[in-house]
Order: sequence, then C-alpha cells, then structure tokens
Amino acid sequence: MRDRESINLAIVEFLGPLVLVFVGVGAIIQTQGQQLLPIALAHGLAIGLMISAVGHITGGAFNPAVTLGLFVTGRLDAARAVLYGIAQLLGGVVGAALLTLVYPDIGPIGRNTNGVNLGVPTLGPDISVGSGLLTEIILTFLLVFVIFGVAIDHRTGRVISGLIIGLTITMDILAGGAVSGAVMNPARAFGPALVQQDFADHWVWWLGPAIGAIIAALLYHHVLLDDGAPSTTRAAERDRVLPDASSGDDAEGAMPTAVVRSRSRRSQRRRR
Repeated sequence: MRDRESINLAIVEFLGPLVLVFVGVGAIIQTQGQQLLPIALAHGLAIGLMISAVGHITGGAFNPAVTLGLFVTGRLDAARAVLYGIAQLLGGVVGAALLTLVYPDIGPIGRNTNGVNLGVPTLGPDISVGSGLLTEIILTFLLVFVIFGVAIDHRTGRVISGLIIGLTITMDILAGGAVSGAVMNPARAFGPALVQQDFADHWVWWLGPAIGAIIAALLYHHVLLDDGAPSTTRAAERDRVLPDASSGDDAEGAMPTAVVRSRSRRSQRRRR
C-alpha cells in the first residue's frame, strides 16, 4: 500500500469506532443506561451513517471482528487487516477519552453515576460468563452475516447497506443488551475499558465477536456466496467490494459494485 493510501484508510477506520463509542456511550450516559431503545438506535445510527458516508473508501469495517471475518475469507490481506484493527482500537480509545471531556464524572448525566462506568460492557445480573459469551457469538454472527449479505454479495443491492447494517446493530442490542451489552465489537469494548482501567471479563467481548464473525464469514463465503460462478468471476466481484492492496485503482475498487456499474453506464452514454 502507498503511504497516502494507508493514511486515508487508517483515518476512515479510526473515525468509525470513534463515532460509535462517542455516540453510543454518550446515549448510555444521557439515559444512565436505563433506556435500551435510544441506546440501541444511537449505536445503530452511528455505524449505519458512517458506512453510508465513507464505506466506499475502506468497505466500512469499523470493527476488529468484522475485519477478522474479511481476512479469513481472503477479502483483506494481512497488512490491511492489521492497519484496520489498530486504527479501529485507537478510534475506540479516543472516542471514550473525548467523553471524559464532555460529561462530568458524577451528576445527573455523569459518566460514572449509577454504575454507568463510561459504558464499559458488563454482564447482566445473574448472567454467567458462558451465557454472555454465547450471546456475543450469536449477535456478532447475525451482524457479520448481514454484512456479507448486503455489502459483499453481488446478487443484492448495496445502496442501503448502511441502513440495513445499522438496523441489525439496533436489533442485536435490543435482543441482547441486557445480557452482555450486545457489544459485537472489540473496539467498542476496548476504548472505554482502557480509559476506565476496568477489564473485568474483558476477554468475553473479544472472543465472542471473533468466533461469531469467523463462523458467519466462512458460512456465507463458502456456502452461500459460492453460486457456481468461475473463481475468476468471484475474485473480480470481491475486488470491486473491498480494495485490493496490490492494485493501484483503490478508489474505484473500494466502491460497491452498484456504484462501479453506474459509472460504467455513464461512460458508455458519453461515448455514444
């Protein structure tokens, strides 16, 4: 990857988790963790809008678990996967740090009032570690499965992929927020945990999303996405969805297939 290209990719993948943590945890602080629907919508809207805004540049992973799923299916090379992962974790940390500058420590909307603890994920009352881990596996599976379905599979339209992915995050939080926090994203867990220096059961929010993402990615890639097309055709479709680190045409390679096809049609009309 070229230096300028790497910087652009890192900036985008840094901003996604930053916005997720700042907006999502901000909603937790403002509601003092008592209103699940606004919290779920804040997390879902944050990612959905960021994917819509800049997903064409990097693919809009914004999540180390999603990055891992893309890597194990060959949609990201190792260098780009590491770059994405580091940028995403840093974004989560900076998002959490900014919240400490905005919200007071204690008060009606204090970041540490009523056990809010800056949104550090925690297991629900009477929820075992095993139940929390299973919940994160299932919810992340659903998220990555939808991502592959609406943002990668060339047989589906990608115009509203950001909205669909955002709604999936909202659905997951509504379903499992009271159990495990429905984090689905190690960067979302890591940022607040590092700032608060609270890593209780922290491995749950790494291992669960990693397992769920790998299972969903491999299932969709090897079972559902393999529709009998020649391997070269599938590789070409893959390269249109996410940029190829070895290609010099990264700007267009990162765009959804629908955008590339639209550009092609406009070019043909101009020639006529």
